[in-house]
Amino acid sequence: MLAISTPVPFGKVCEAFPDGRLKGEPLADGVTSPFPGSDKHGPTAVIRSSSKVDHTQIRGGLLNLKFHPSALSGESGSRNLLALIKTYFENPGFHVQFNVVDSNMLRDAQEHPENYRDLVVRVAGFSAYWVEMSKALQDQVICRTEHLL
Repeated sequence: MLAISTPVPFGKVCEAFPDGRLKGEPLADGVTSPFPGSDKHGPTAVIRSSSKVDHTQIRGGLLNLKFHPSALSGESGSRNLLALIKTYFENPGFHVQFNVVDSNMLRDAQEHPENYRDLVVRVAGFSAYWVEMSKALQDQVICRTEHLL
């Protein structure tokens, strides 16, 4: 469970990584989620990479994906998401969770929390009210790559 809930505090005490993560930056969340900005080949590539991990050896490992709401609109958006989920579990993935949010809205929620008291986001194995999260954790959710399908 530590890997799910502690990427920000653990990242603060870790040195830089050879993959480009700088000293003090948050770790990748959820064990199999990519480090923010490193998932450059789309959500299918992310789920194929994540599902290569032997999940029987990891407790609490999960994959976080963030989609812009427009990516899932209409029948084609629903169909594409279903195909992505099926691909993940056929490979075999273990646990995937989604945030369907606009990064600009999340930035606005940081600046004007009084307007977003009921905003709930998936963090890493749990959901939380945006206004109750630390700025560091909010920043981590914002910086996850916002995928299109």
